[in-house]
Amino acid sequence: MRFSELHCREVINLCDGARMGEVSDLVFDPVCGQITAIVVPGQGGLMGLFSKEDCVIPWSCIETLGEDFVLVRFKR
Repeated sequence: MRFSELHCREVINLCDGARMGEVSDLVFDPVCGQITAIVVPGQGGLMGLFSKEDCVIPWSCIETLGEDFVLVRFKR
C-alpha cells in the first residue's frame, strides 16, 4: 500500500464510535522500515488555528483498512 492510498482516509475509533479525522502522516521505524503509527491532526481551535496536538495511533491499534476509512481501537 502506498501513502497516497492511505492519506486522507477517515479514521473512526471503535471504542467510542467517534470520527477522529483523516490520516495526515505516517511514522516509520528507520531500522526496519516498517510503519509504526498513523497520525491524525488534532481537532478544534479557531478556524483550524491553535488546534490540539496530533493524535499518533500505533499501527497495532488498527483493526481494518477499508477503502474509504480506517477503523481503530484507540483509548485516548
